[in-house]
Amino acid sequence: MKKNAIYAQSGGVTAVINASAAGVIEACREYSEQIGILYAAENGILGVLHEELIDTSIETCENIKKLKSTPGGAFGSCRYKLKSLTDNRKEYERLIEVFKAYDVGYFFYNGGNDSADTCLKVSQIANELGYPLKAIHVPKTIDNDLVKTDNCPGFGSVAKYVATSIREAGMDLESMCKTSTKVFILEVMGRHAGWIAAACGVASDENSFQAPHIILFPEIPFDETAFIAKVKQTVEQYGYCVIAVSEGVKDSSGVELSASQSTVDDFGHRQLGGVAPIVAQIVKKHLGYKYHWAVADYLQRSARHIASSVDVEQAYAVGYAGVKYAVEDNLHGVMSAIIRTSQNPYKWEIQPVKLEEVANHEKFMPRNFISEDGFHITDVCREYLLPLMVGENYPEYKNGLPDYVRLENKLVAKKLPPFVK
Repeated sequence: MKKNAIYAQSGGVTAVINASAAGVIEACREYSEQIGILYAAENGILGVLHEELIDTSIETCENIKKLKSTPGGAFGSCRYKLKSLTDNRKEYERLIEVFKAYDVGYFFYNGGNDSADTCLKVSQIANELGYPLKAIHVPKTIDNDLVKTDNCPGFGSVAKYVATSIREAGMDLESMCKTSTKVFILEVMGRHAGWIAAACGVASDENSFQAPHIILFPEIPFDETAFIAKVKQTVEQYGYCVIAVSEGVKDSSGVELSASQSTVDDFGHRQLGGVAPIVAQIVKKHLGYKYHWAVADYLQRSARHIASSVDVEQAYAVGYAGVKYAVEDNLHGVMSAIIRTSQNPYKWEIQPVKLEEVANHEKFMPRNFISEDGFHITDVCREYLLPLMVGENYPEYKNGLPDYVRLENKLVAKKLPPFVK
C-alpha cells in the first residue's frame, strides 16, 4: 500500500545537505507508486514533534534541482537531542502519533552521529509499538567522523574551502613577512576529530615551504615546548609560519585549550571556539612575533560557491539511495554509506550499513595519517583526502553573486493537539 514519507534535516548544516534533500525528494517522486506525499519537517525532529510539516509536492522540479547548488538547510535544522527511550518515551510515542496521523511509512533523517542515534531509536520504538515504519539515516557531517562510511557528505567541500583559504592566506603572509606579520593562525571546526585541520595540510602540496607549516590536531596532545620550537624554526627558515588549528585541540591532560571559554550545547557537547587567539598569545609570549588569526566558523561549512563536485554527487547519492533502500530493498534502520572501491582511479559506491554499527561511534584520524612529529599530515592522509576535494560544481550567478533558491515551504494544516512535554 502507498504510504507517505517524512524527511528532516538535523544538526549543523553543510554546503551540500540540500543536495541530499534533492536526492530524497526526486527519488520519492520517482517512486510515486509506493510513496504518496513527502513531507519535510520544519527545523528537524522538532518539526515532527510539533507537527510542523511542509508539503514538498508543491515545489517545482526546477526549484528542487536548484537545491543541489544551494547551501544551508532548505527546511530548517535543529540541535535537539531526543533522550533515551526509557528517559522520555513520551517524545517517541508522539513521533509515532504524528506518523499515524499522516499515514507515514517512511522516515528519512539527514544528519550526523546524534541523528543516527535518533533514527535508530525511532526505528526501535516503531518496532516495539508494532507500527510499520522504515527509518533510514541519510549521513552528513563536515567533521567526517561517522564510522562505517569512507567519508561524510559535507566534508569534501569544507576540505576544499579550508585548503584553498589557507593556501591563499599563506601567499599573502609570505608577501609581507619581512616587515610585518610573521605568524597566521586559522582555526577550523573539529571537536574530537582533526579531519578538517588535516584537510588544510593538502594546501602545502609537496613543498614544505608552503602553508600550512604546522597543524594542531585534537588527536595529538598539545606540547607547548615542541610547538614553540617548531614555530621558531619555521620562521627562521622561511620567514613566516602558517598554522591550522582544530577547535578541539587538547592539552596533555585531555582538556581543550579553549575549555575556559566554552559552553555546552543541547547535545551535551562543549560549544568550542576561540583556540586561535590562545595559540596566538602563546606565540606572542614566547617569541614576540607579530601575528594574525582567523576563525573559519560558519564560512567553512556554508561555502557552496567552492564546493567539491565529488561531495555534491555523493550527497545527492546518499539521499537517493536511502529512498531506494526503503522502497525496493525493504530495508529499515540503516544508513546510506559511501564505500571507496578504488583509490587510483578513485571510485566509490553506496551501500547500506546497520545503524547499530554507526550510532554513538566516532571515527578519528588514524595515527598513520599524522606525521611522526604530530604537526602535519602524511602522504597516506593526502592520498585519502585529495579525491574528496576534486572538481568544481559552481552555482549559477546573478549580478555577480550566487543565485540560490528559496522554497515556498508551506506548512500543512495540523491534525493533532499541540505537543506538551
